[in-house]
Amino acid sequence: MDERIQELEIRVAFQDDLLASLNDQVHLAHQDISRLRAELQALRERMDSDKSAGGADPGAEPPPPHY
Repeated sequence: MDERIQELEIRVAFQDDLLASLNDQVHLAHQDISRLRAELQALRERMDSDKSAGGADPGAEPPPPHY
């Protein structure tokens, strides 16, 4: 019986370590996602400001001479 309890305690210890490791990974992924969202928002704002600054419409340009 003591061996079984000891084995279960060892398994719980490994699972606690795994859980802590997975929690760290989720935290890092959340930070990456937040950073990427901020970059995407900045790019959207930059594109909107370029459009409103009078950027030429690419569809209005004549095709290149080789067409």
